Amino acid sequence: MNLEPGTVVRWHFRFGGQTSVVVPLRVVKETAEGLYLWVAGNSPAWRAELPKGAHLRDIDPADRPTGGYPLKPGTWFPDSALIYQPHGVGGVGHAVWWRFDLEHRFTGWYVNLEHRSRIGADIHVTDLELDLTVRPDGGWEWKDEASFIAKIGHPAYWTVEQAAAIRGEGERLVKLATERAFPFDGTHIEFRPPAEWAVPNLPELPGPVDRLSA
Repeated sequence: MNLEPGTVVRWHFRFGGQTSVVVPLRVVKETAEGLYLWVAGNSPAWRAELPKGAHLRDIDPADRPTGGYPLKPGTWFPDSALIYQPHGVGGVGHAVWWRFDLEHRFTGWYVNLEHRSRIGADIHVTDLELDLTVRPDGGWEWKDEASFIAKIGHPAYWTVEQAAAIRGEGERLVKLATERAFPFDGTHIEFRPPAEWAVPNLPELPGPVDRLSA
């Protein structure tokens, strides 16, 4: 069943079996090709309470506390984004983010390589570390490439074969960016959410299974 425009969904972002953040997003539209979502800057969110100054990617799963890091109330980043999640069956997936600054100026695209599933109004994203940033002029670069490579073969992350598939999906998006093909063709760069869309409230805290499932 398609989600109706304006519906608030709960977006779970996970890395290495630990939920990093849970934030409410609004559905822009759902088509036969994919789902479009809007995340408003400074939305309320649940965030993993990590050691001060630490990033989840740098903490080996074996060094995390039993049961994982707790989620505490916080906020999303100041900038906003239109997120496109293409429909697909199996394999490595991706999402494309049109990013907007505080003045709602388009600042470029972000390609998140990920595995994704949806249960009702809950969207579960497992991050695959390697990402792309694409500038408005079509120039691009890998993001977190060294960290991605360092995790190849780790049992909590990806095998050599899986890493090749992840990079292959990224390279497919690079080709689209260099050709200035959709989604990098200028579509949606002037998107504005409906004026009546208030920033959603902090969602209900996910249960233990939601927080820790990979």
